Amino acid sequence: MISAQRPNVTERPWLDPAAKPQIVLEGIGKTYGAFTAVGSVNLSIYKGEMFALVGASGCGKTTLLRMLAGFVTPSAGRVVIDGVDMTEVPPYERPVNMMFQSYALFPHMTVADNVGYGLKRLRLDGATRQRRIDEALEMVQLGGLGARKPHQLSGGQRQRVALARALIRRPKVLLLDEPLSALDKKLRESTQFELMDLQYEVGITFVVVTHDQDEAMALSSRIAVMDRGAVVQVGTPAEVYEFPRTRFVADFFGTANLLEGTVAAAEPGLVTVRCADLGCDLYVDDAGRVQVGERVCVAVRPEKVQLSKSPPAGERRNRLKGVVWELGYLGSRSTYQVKTAGGKVVTAFAQNERRTLDWSIDWSDEVYLSWDANAAVLLQA
Repeated sequence: MISAQRPNVTERPWLDPAAKPQIVLEGIGKTYGAFTAVGSVNLSIYKGEMFALVGASGCGKTTLLRMLAGFVTPSAGRVVIDGVDMTEVPPYERPVNMMFQSYALFPHMTVADNVGYGLKRLRLDGATRQRRIDEALEMVQLGGLGARKPHQLSGGQRQRVALARALIRRPKVLLLDEPLSALDKKLRESTQFELMDLQYEVGITFVVVTHDQDEAMALSSRIAVMDRGAVVQVGTPAEVYEFPRTRFVADFFGTANLLEGTVAAAEPGLVTVRCADLGCDLYVDDAGRVQVGERVCVAVRPEKVQLSKSPPAGERRNRLKGVVWELGYLGSRSTYQVKTAGGKVVTAFAQNERRTLDWSIDWSDEVYLSWDANAAVLLQA
């Protein structure tokens, strides 16, 4: 079995000024005539990371991945891997391999032949070639299935065949374009853990493109969020989710209540925002970097919002009153949309901790919404 010691990414090498990134994208960009697909992106990716490129369709994430692979020639900038400029190096000479969204398996070949196809350019004797194929199949838990054809496999097994074929040449970097998109929800969730375990086993850098925010957060050491050809934020899953830097990031990742208002007071540690739509002031734990009179947006996640039928107590808490407008039961939790007196709808999640058929809070109930000042993030409007 292929084995390597995976670097401990919890050490966060990107925070160490002395650490050298394995992959550096310097001012990389791609234009097609007057259209800019990717515009001057700078990224540093460290050895052993599971790094995700995330964004809506058409944001440029796949184009960026293909420039890293060498399938697309940059219009500007350069690609550096392990200190070597790869910008003009053809794909087959780069120390990377790519797993495509469609898997691209040859239907007339066996599983073993599909996996071993990448070894054709290497001068290996038959025994060595077969050993490498067997190792790759065992690595993805497909030992004994080498004689089957792709149509005789499940979707998850075909995904593993494509992964084994991409890994058999032992690249320094593996690029994955929507690797789990063809799988159903339950299989996709279980395969995420398999993919993480596999990366731990082989110890190489994975760069993953996905539009699925939950998938990116489950898999990645860090995430680069893209919007219209630009990287708008890079951070760990927790940083991107809990501390979005822009309104786009807050809205793109998960669900967020975006409440606009004007800064009424700004002190270090507490900013007061006057929100006309809610008819009240909101309090945000912030460094006070904004100016009085500035238009801002208060972003608060629905799971940070508490629901109650009686007025909540406590200092530095935001309090709203409204009526349950919509209610959705999702098994582990329920989603409430509460309409305030000013017509603004605020979403709250409530964990279903007790097994019951009765609603403690139902449609048309009058309720209170509350959250701590440190539960919200202040963004530009």
